[in-house]
Amino acid sequence: MKANNEMYTVLPYPRSRLLMVDGGRMGLRKHTVHGLVEFDVTRARTIIRQHKEQTGETLSFAAFFLACLGQAIDSNKQMHAYRNWKRQLILFDEVDVNTLFEVEVEGEKTIRPHILRAVNKKTFNALHQEIRSFQQEHQHSRESKFIERFVWLPAFARRFFLWILFQNPRLIKEYYGTVLVTSVGMFGAGSGWGLPVPNHTLQLTLGGIAKKPGAVEDRIEIREYLNVTISIDHDIVDGAPAARFTQRLKEMVESGYGLSDPVKIP
Repeated sequence: MKANNEMYTVLPYPRSRLLMVDGGRMGLRKHTVHGLVEFDVTRARTIIRQHKEQTGETLSFAAFFLACLGQAIDSNKQMHAYRNWKRQLILFDEVDVNTLFEVEVEGEKTIRPHILRAVNKKTFNALHQEIRSFQQEHQHSRESKFIERFVWLPAFARRFFLWILFQNPRLIKEYYGTVLVTSVGMFGAGSGWGLPVPNHTLQLTLGGIAKKPGAVEDRIEIREYLNVTISIDHDIVDGAPAARFTQRLKEMVESGYGLSDPVKIP
């Protein structure tokens, strides 16, 4: 199209993006604190590479991270607590993680959420299989079907639904999950952090992975570091429990939790 001697392209605005618009409006009202941390993932990435060389199977790094996250939250349940309309705190026993994946829809790349239930009670293998299954059959998932209908509602109806949802922690768990994990690192290589506008009490944004020198037993080695942004709702979580959670997660990730034993993928 040409107008005023300028060339540009007009494309329809994807209805799926309306979820981000509505979520962003709500997220800006929260008192969010962000922490930028680095995790040494050299051990985990080495195990994953060795497994691929031996079997040809690519293990899911996301499944590994979620296995670690589930255990870290299980030890610090306040990290995924929510307030109800009575101003009570609800602490869930099961960690339901809403994770965003890049998938192909009608020949185009797009983002689809998938809630992995009770992550704290599942092994790495179980999470790996669930993620691979969703990536192959995402169009039939409950979340995808819900999104296809939800985005056709008028803006006031969508936002009213979200307002009602966030007054009821049980509805949050059912439709949104108790924690959100997203990855900006999937779109490119190199170091970097993302700063989200979260709606959850806890959101983790996985950034890039970069190689740089690190201290290992009093010697310097080239290590691989994952950039992670930990975003918490400060109205619910204080700094001390957040620090304990972060330390626990760091220990599990850097030890290669769930990958230490021989991995058997059917």
